[in-house]
Amino acid sequence: GVLALLPVALALADASDDENFQRALLLGLAYAGSLGGIATLVGTPPNLIFASIYQNITGTEFSFTRWLGIGLPMVLLGLPVIALWLTRNVKLSKPLELPTTSEMTTYEKRVLMVFGTVVVLWITRTAPFGGWTGLLGIGSLNDATVALAGVVAMFVIPTGKVKREKLLNWPLAKDIPWGILLLFAGGICLARGVMESGLGEIIGQSLTALGVLPLWLLIFVLALTVSFVTEVTSNTATATLLMPILAATAAALELPIELLMIPAVIACSCAFCMPVATPPNSIVFASNRVTIKAMAREGVVLNILLAIVTTLVVLIFV
Repeated sequence: GVLALLPVALALADASDDENFQRALLLGLAYAGSLGGIATLVGTPPNLIFASIYQNITGTEFSFTRWLGIGLPMVLLGLPVIALWLTRNVKLSKPLELPTTSEMTTYEKRVLMVFGTVVVLWITRTAPFGGWTGLLGIGSLNDATVALAGVVAMFVIPTGKVKREKLLNWPLAKDIPWGILLLFAGGICLARGVMESGLGEIIGQSLTALGVLPLWLLIFVLALTVSFVTEVTSNTATATLLMPILAATAAALELPIELLMIPAVIACSCAFCMPVATPPNSIVFASNRVTIKAMAREGVVLNILLAIVTTLVVLIFV
């Protein structure tokens, strides 16, 4: 999403000579990309890691709609915070002059229809009233099945531009970052090993000293710590390492495991200081229009502000 919108953001930035506006626009794109992924269970790799490990430990699926009830409030509360902070010094001296856009092509409309159908199927798979899988008696299907069906549809549906040309072909598909699948699968295996070996329980017991803190402070400290740790590590790797440990810690504190896992997985996407912290940060930094100094100066305050928002959302909605 960020990669697709970067040319749009650059065009908007070039329409103004205000450096504060340009910086706010590009950083806003990166931060909104990271925060927006929190909204859905399939939005970011850390979310998927949480869902897989949660199901592995509890034997219960964390549904798409249940996560939506947590992720959506996080985005709705977090986006205004990001926007207000980034635009605090922005004062445009003249209105932006933007080029006119053409109408959507048949190609674009068909891609949008496939994507929209996939999203609807994700949201309604198990809810309400058992969802369409319950209605059809095919409860063994999961979100990955829906995604795969969408991919197959893309390979089958014609573009409407060139005869026999499809919406998706292999030359395009082969450039998909397949390595993330190996990283994701390896992370699940590592998490299972941490739990089965007893290492997670040992570390969890050692962290029970945190139980003396009030719950709100515990969640805030956890979210803030994870967000700054993620600044120098992959957010996927951070989630992989922490999810089983926090599950064991929550069990030792006699808390629902999701009460500690969810703020940590949200914090993995709320790292705004360094380019390596999240893929959106890296993409925007690679445009050579934002410096590390500028990103760090804006991001350090947002890390703290979003940790506060995370704490409120978890206490209210989890």
